[in-house]
Amino acid sequence: MSKNKKQDENEEVLKWLDEEDPFGLNEEDVFITFKCIDCGKEDEVPDFVVEEFAFDLKKGEVVEVVCPFCEGTMREARKDPK
Repeated sequence: MSKNKKQDENEEVLKWLDEEDPFGLNEEDVFITFKCIDCGKEDEVPDFVVEEFAFDLKKGEVVEVVCPFCEGTMREARKDPK
């Protein structure tokens, strides 16, 4: 029993999607830790969101997001040098 042409085409497209990953579906998610300057809690924000918010910033400006805990202002957490 042979497959029809449509099934063959669908299988080829699925194979291509798995091999090429044109939409980045197989990429590992990267998160950046943000800390609230009001309540001090931390939360992780996907890097692609940070990149979107940083797009129009001027030199010296930092990305700020709304804290999901207190609705305050969150900024990227600085790593302590050791």
